[in-house]
Amino acid sequence: MSAPLFLVDALPTTDRHTLGGPEGHHAATVQRLRVGEPLLLADGRGGTATAEVVAVGRGTLDLLITTRRYVDRPDPRLTVVQGIAKGDRGELAVQAMTEVGVDTIVPWAAARSVVRWRDGRGDRARERWATTAREAAKQARRPWLPSVAGAPDESTAQVARRLAAGAAAYVLHEEATERLSTVDLPAAGEITLVVGPEGGIDPAEVDTFTAAGAVPVRLGDAVLRTSTAGVAALAVLATRLGRW
Repeated sequence: MSAPLFLVDALPTTDRHTLGGPEGHHAATVQRLRVGEPLLLADGRGGTATAEVVAVGRGTLDLLITTRRYVDRPDPRLTVVQGIAKGDRGELAVQAMTEVGVDTIVPWAAARSVVRWRDGRGDRARERWATTAREAAKQARRPWLPSVAGAPDESTAQVARRLAAGAAAYVLHEEATERLSTVDLPAAGEITLVVGPEGGIDPAEVDTFTAAGAVPVRLGDAVLRTSTAGVAALAVLATRLGRW
């Protein structure tokens, strides 16, 4: 089993380091790491370090840093504009998409989104997505943390401007004729996928996104849930781009 990963604001510059705070508490008290066990530290910006536990305190670990490395930011970058869904489906989507390699997630207030993120509710919901992404990135041992970008509920017009600014954009749509598995992909820049909410994407939204340069694509003959469509699409892209 691979060593667990813990996030730090900045990687230690010396060979000795004390892991404290919430991460230290989780490592020492919840995971009960012991002297001699290995772990990983990451700053969420590509920097990682391997370490060995040399002492255990009350909610802290004293570490010996053994190696350091830096991983470049992935390119092309993978962004998913995720239609806001009801219940925990949005968070399930965020968790799974983070595990398979999404770089940026944008909550989208689609016309058919049942749930609306307004006022303080939107800020709290977005923070839950960010926390979910953080924990999933740790579980997946990712050196780069994905970001939850944009407003708490990006409008269709805002999404269209985002699509136009990227290297390529694709709208997952069951009536599309082109397949994501064969459509042309750029060699660099931002690739954006648009995933609709439970009720799907309104035809007017498809027209808006197409006018911004997005290409409607399908994954296959099955119609996937909003919580799984982005995950499946990212898996296709990760394979085609050589990430997997």
